Amino acid sequence: MKSALRHTLVLLLLVRCAAAAERPNILFILTDDQGPQSVGAYGNDVCQTPNIDRIAEQGILLHDAHHMGSWSGAVCLPSRTMIMTGRSVWQIPGSKNKKAGKQYNAKEVAQQSMAAVFNSAGYDTFRTCKRGNTFKAANEHFTVRHDMADKRGTDAETGSQFHGQRALDFLQQREAKNDDSPFLMFLGFSHPHDPRNGTDELLAKYHAVNASDPPVDFLPGAPELPATYLPAHPFFHGHPNLRDELKVAGVMASRSEAAVRNEIGREYACIENIDRQIGRVLDQLESMGLLENTYVFFTSDHGIAIGRHGLMGKQNLYEHTWRVPFLVSGPGIKPGSTASGFSYLSDVFPTMCDLARIDIPDGADGKSLRPVLEGKAQRVRDVLYGVYCGGTKPGMRSVKTADGWKLIKYDVMDGAVQETQLFDLNKNPQEFLHEHQSPDVVALTGHTPESHQKDLAEDPAYANKRAELEALLLTQQKQWDDPYRLWDQPAK
Repeated sequence: MKSALRHTLVLLLLVRCAAAAERPNILFILTDDQGPQSVGAYGNDVCQTPNIDRIAEQGILLHDAHHMGSWSGAVCLPSRTMIMTGRSVWQIPGSKNKKAGKQYNAKEVAQQSMAAVFNSAGYDTFRTCKRGNTFKAANEHFTVRHDMADKRGTDAETGSQFHGQRALDFLQQREAKNDDSPFLMFLGFSHPHDPRNGTDELLAKYHAVNASDPPVDFLPGAPELPATYLPAHPFFHGHPNLRDELKVAGVMASRSEAAVRNEIGREYACIENIDRQIGRVLDQLESMGLLENTYVFFTSDHGIAIGRHGLMGKQNLYEHTWRVPFLVSGPGIKPGSTASGFSYLSDVFPTMCDLARIDIPDGADGKSLRPVLEGKAQRVRDVLYGVYCGGTKPGMRSVKTADGWKLIKYDVMDGAVQETQLFDLNKNPQEFLHEHQSPDVVALTGHTPESHQKDLAEDPAYANKRAELEALLLTQQKQWDDPYRLWDQPAK
């Protein structure tokens, strides 16, 4: 009897050990202020991102990944909190969702956040990233942590190299100790958030200069203006004295061709430097024989405008800013595959749990992307909701459907600005406005939109479609506990 019991216990132990050995590692890479339009895998043939593209080549690229939005001008704060918790924008600490009668305790929520959950599951957890505008209570659960002041310089101690080296140190120390526990690595970079200070080598490559004031002219060979460039947005965005629109070093309030082209060159220099650090880490994983059993995620906390639609920052809901790059490689993911996803960044944590066979915490309302990553589904939802209300209230709202329609509404400045935009993204994926057809703008961008590529909100032919999306937006606001209503919606 004792012999049989001992045999059974040994078998159970062996099964547990085998299961532990098979658990995947996870490398989560996060940049700051980077839209998909800056990545080679998404079609950019100027900015060189061979290592980021390598993740796409070895895995899957999602075309419709988004951050849900923000109730703060520091959009990265709610975005990164959603990543860490799997919760939606109105269900996280800091949301001040008083109108919905809800408040969330940071320490309690952090107990069910990414590092805390993976620690409990036996993972080694590591983080290197910026310290500010993140979910501090959740970050403190990482067992190895390098939360630093922003690293937006140009050398090994002040730039992106710092974060890359910390990741290499972690892997090499594990190897020296023969540590075969599964790991979760959070590799965050402070760039390409401004100030976008590039190294001399990469600035020369992209024909840009580091500057505090807007340049008078651009260098020959500087990146071209985006097709959606405008010298000014058609109406006020609704956030007075917004830093990102007025105080970005090298741009300030300027939207001149010189300022925008130079700033994009600086952005590309920062991104290629990040790409090199990612390459070092991927190479290290490969040399250690770990890459095959590691899920590698690459994304950003949100996109950025940099001259598109006459805007500079991240406080808007156009596609260049609402969407994020999203690439994943790892076991069971078909190399070179693509999908829509229709995902939020709050889906990251539930996806990681699912891939690692860890129970998803009850408080997380994101969805696992595993069916999409494994090619079993194109998307995890059919409707996306977006919000920005870090300025005047109630702010901006957006709704987007899987069949390619999108509505954006603006209710700002105490009702002085009340605007609606409607886009058919199948025919107008860059959301061209009437202003983009101005001869002066076309002369600068070299791009003439088709006559149908415009905002359709006031076109009577699309009145029914507008009404359909207006109703859908209200449904989404109710679903996600949005505490505000817009000027033309029923009061709560």
